[in-house]
Amino acid sequence: MNKILLIILSFFLPPLAVYLKRGADKHIVINIILCFVFWVPAVFHSLWVVVQD
Repeated sequence: MNKILLIILSFFLPPLAVYLKRGADKHIVINIILCFVFWVPAVFHSLWVVVQD
């Protein structure tokens, strides 16, 4: 998927961006937990997952 689209999606729906980049693995679980705790850490985690190759 386009990296710029995933970065934009990371700000609005972080778990979806992580899922589209990595699939169903440990990072999606971590991001969902971060979304329940607080939104900002989930955005940072999502950006980190999307940007790395």
